[in-house]
Amino acid sequence: MTAIEISDPGALTTVQDLGRPGHAHLGVPRSGALDQPALRLANRLVGNEEGLAGLETTLTGIRFRTRGATRLAVSGATCDVRVDGRAMPWGTPISVTDGSLVELGPVITGLRSYLAFAGGVDADPVLGSRSTDLLSGLGPTPLAVGDVLSLGTSYGDPVAAEAVPHPAAPVLRLDLGPRADWFTEAALASLDGSSYTVGAASNRIGLRLIGAALARNRDTELPTEPMVLGALQVPPSGQPVVFLHDHPTTGGYPVIGVVRSADLPVCAQARPGDLLTLRVVAPRRAEQGRQPRS
Repeated sequence: MTAIEISDPGALTTVQDLGRPGHAHLGVPRSGALDQPALRLANRLVGNEEGLAGLETTLTGIRFRTRGATRLAVSGATCDVRVDGRAMPWGTPISVTDGSLVELGPVITGLRSYLAFAGGVDADPVLGSRSTDLLSGLGPTPLAVGDVLSLGTSYGDPVAAEAVPHPAAPVLRLDLGPRADWFTEAALASLDGSSYTVGAASNRIGLRLIGAALARNRDTELPTEPMVLGALQVPPSGQPVVFLHDHPTTGGYPVIGVVRSADLPVCAQARPGDLLTLRVVAPRRAEQGRQPRS
């Protein structure tokens, strides 16, 4: 059996695939890798199908030892990669032998790195996914020292691809609604082009933004209603929160807009203290139809 044994899981390392969508009616978030293009890329680099489970590390990297030979690749946040103390390339396939000590150092750019292994991480699936869900507790628990993870055996040849770090000055495109009418005209006018700092309390559930408070035009509260991935929810403080993959499936604070799905990887790689700019996407005229989500 090919496996890895965790020597140091870093700040937070979880098993993630592309998640378990379709269970919101049961109160189960979709979970899955926050930066899904990065996980898909890492899997292609080692010859896997794009949706196989890998590891999502956070900020400080990971250290583990292999049990058996395997192939791995790292994408997402850039970091130093070492095998038995030797520097190895980031963003390309790496072959390692039995007993190798693999180290991913602290991130250089971004926040979350993605580590794929040939055959994927063979954890027990829950509701069709091997993803760790920090809100509901479904899936494997976050990794700890001494954990042993089995790897799968089905994989193909590596696919040539280029890993590109995320931009240094990210922008989040925003479609207004469904509760934009709960906010003052001044708040709506200020939203486009406004910059917010990523708060330290951000996590896989939500990206907390700190900046100009978004004022409501009413004092009442909403009944609990469904929440979607990327929703920009505004609590009474006026400081918005972008709901990420482990978000609750319902909520009672108004959603002023929804971040376009193509921009969610920017949220995944934003560190506390980073500056994000919101950009409201202008709706088309009624006779042209609604502008599709990207």
